[in-house]
Amino acid sequence: MRDYIIYKCTVCGEENYIGTKNKRLHPDRVEVKKYCPKCNKKTVHKEKK
Repeated sequence: MRDYIIYKCTVCGEENYIGTKNKRLHPDRVEVKKYCPKCNKKTVHKEKK
């Protein structure tokens, strides 16, 4: 039931992280604050389509 998701930076659009989530328990899109090496700061990363 766990699917792989890709996190994309909302500022520069860089795809930086890969993670997993349980789609049955969390059907919404994930939004987390992570470090972006291109922006050189912590930014909001959203789940890619």
